[in-house]
Amino acid sequence: MPESRRGVLYGIAAYSMWGLFPLYWPLLKPSGALEILAHRITWSLIVVVAILVARRHWSWLRELLRTPGKLGLLVLAAMIVTVNWGVYIYAVNTGHVVESALGYFINPLVSVLFGVVLLKERLRPWQWGAVGLGSLAVIILAVDYGRPPWIALVLAVSFGTYGLVKKIAQVGAAESMTVETLVLLPPALGYLLYLQQQGTGTFGTTGAGHALLLAGAGVITAVPLLCFTAAALRVPLTMMGLLQYIAPVLQFLCGVLVAHEVMPPSRWVGFAVVWLALSLFTWDSLRAAREARARRPKTPEPEPEPVTA
Repeated sequence: MPESRRGVLYGIAAYSMWGLFPLYWPLLKPSGALEILAHRITWSLIVVVAILVARRHWSWLRELLRTPGKLGLLVLAAMIVTVNWGVYIYAVNTGHVVESALGYFINPLVSVLFGVVLLKERLRPWQWGAVGLGSLAVIILAVDYGRPPWIALVLAVSFGTYGLVKKIAQVGAAESMTVETLVLLPPALGYLLYLQQQGTGTFGTTGAGHALLLAGAGVITAVPLLCFTAAALRVPLTMMGLLQYIAPVLQFLCGVLVAHEVMPPSRWVGFAVVWLALSLFTWDSLRAAREARARRPKTPEPEPEPVTA
C-alpha cells in the first residue's frame, strides 16, 4: 500500500476516534468529570511510557532537559490541555455535545487568528471572509443560547493555543505527551487518592468493568494521537486540514442522533453559517495550495544517455 494512502487511513482513524469520544465518556458515570480527567491523565502516562519502552526511545529526554525553554513550553501545554480535556468531558457528560462540536468546527478559524495576532501572518481576503462569517455564527449562536457559547469558545481557544505551543516546542507526539502527563500526574494522583480516602472514588467500587473503562481512558487518548502523528508524517498539510473536519462532524451527529439534543431553527442557522465559513476557508486553502504548486519550478528531466553498441 502506498505511504500516502496509508497516511490517509491513519488520519481517518485518528479523527474518527476523536469524533466518537462523546459515546465513551458517558459510559464512565457515575464518575464525575474531574475524576475522569484524573484517570485520563494517569492512564495516558502509563500507555505512552509503555510505548516508549517498547520502542526503546529515550534519547530525546536528555536533549529536552538541556533545553529548558522547550520543557517550559511543554509544562504550559500540559496546563492548557488539562483545561481542554476537562471542559470537553464536562460538556459531553452534561448534555452539551453539539456545543462541544461547535468548538472544534471553529477551531481552524481561531488558529488562523492566532497566526495573524501572534505570528504576524497575513491573511488572504477570502480567509478574512471566513473569519468574519465565523464571528457572525458565534453571535447568532450566542443569541440562540441566550449566552455566549462558552464551552465551544473555551474548547476552540484552548485547543488552538495548545497547537500553537506544540508547534513552537517541536517535540514528537509520544514524547511531548509523556512530559505533559508527567507534569499533571501529582495533582491527578493526589485527587484520586483523596477521593478513595473519602469513600467517593468510583475506581474499584463500582465493578471491574467500570475500572477497566476508566483505565481505557488512557488508551483512547494515546492511540488516536499516535495515528494522527503517523498521518501527519505521510500526507500533505492540506489533506490533514480536510480530514480534521471528520471529528466535529461525528461529534455533531452524536449530539443530534444519539444524545437527541435540541436543535431549534435558529441554532441550525448558526451552524450553517459556521459550515459556510469552513467551506470558504477550505476552498481558499486548496486554491492557494494549487497555485503554489503551479508556481513551483519543475525539475528538468535528465537527458537520456547515448546508446552504445
